Amino acid sequence: MSPVETAVTAQPPVVQKPNPLWTFGLLRSELVTTFRRWRTLALLAVLAAVPVLIGIAVKSQTNGGPGGGGHGADGGPAFITQVTNNGLFLVFTALAATLPFFLPMAIGVIAGDAIAGEANSGTLRYLLVAPAGRTRLLFAKYTATMAFCLVATLVVAISALAVGALLFPLGDLTTISGTRISFADGLGRALLIALVVAASLVGVAALGLFVSTLTNSGIAAMATTVGLVITVQILDQIPQLHALQPYFFSHYWLSFADLMRDPVYWDDLIHNLGLQALYAAVFGSAAWARFTAKDITA
Repeated sequence: MSPVETAVTAQPPVVQKPNPLWTFGLLRSELVTTFRRWRTLALLAVLAAVPVLIGIAVKSQTNGGPGGGGHGADGGPAFITQVTNNGLFLVFTALAATLPFFLPMAIGVIAGDAIAGEANSGTLRYLLVAPAGRTRLLFAKYTATMAFCLVATLVVAISALAVGALLFPLGDLTTISGTRISFADGLGRALLIALVVAASLVGVAALGLFVSTLTNSGIAAMATTVGLVITVQILDQIPQLHALQPYFFSHYWLSFADLMRDPVYWDDLIHNLGLQALYAAVFGSAAWARFTAKDITA
């Protein structure tokens, strides 16, 4: 072997590092793909329709006679009784109505299909050929799911605000504590509540992503995630499990109502956000460990 050949052979192999621009392109592509799917658009349309139905129901009960709109206040935050006085309360009512089922179901569908759907369609293997690798792909999937959490929550809030403005008067509003705040302050609190509701879905998104790494069937992953969300909420209502309930990801979901107090009660809000961060860390790490070790055959 010649000296030249020996020198060439002795050189270490060149490791191609992922280009940050390519990683950004992967994230952008994932966001575009997620929000262009008909399934995503259908979910957002259903979420936007919920405030419309609530607003029409409250309006019809109000026109139908005394006592309309006052039912159901004992089952959750007492927002619905105030909708007829101020349409801004429809935002709080719609978020309280969609958070226990509709929003988690939509997140479960998107998160559950993130990895399993790609594996089922046969595109996962081609995505992993790119230099970004499994970790960056998983990060892009989770970021897209979180973006959907935010968009879905804002869709509910904006739809409720539009319907509330059309059907009911707007103006200064009364907090749960009985104090009066300006309409601008109320709008600010509505936006903050929407952000808190979106953050409350972080745990479900991480759980769904983990489930998605366990199977190659998108439908199975979506059904499992939604089933787990429903099961946890049922367990959260059983009195005998009161010692475990503070650790369920849904236990503090309705704590966003404390943002409508004056002064604001922060204890349950902080517990909720901390619990969601814990679920995101645990199931995000589990999803990464599973996905990076998974044998991709299709």
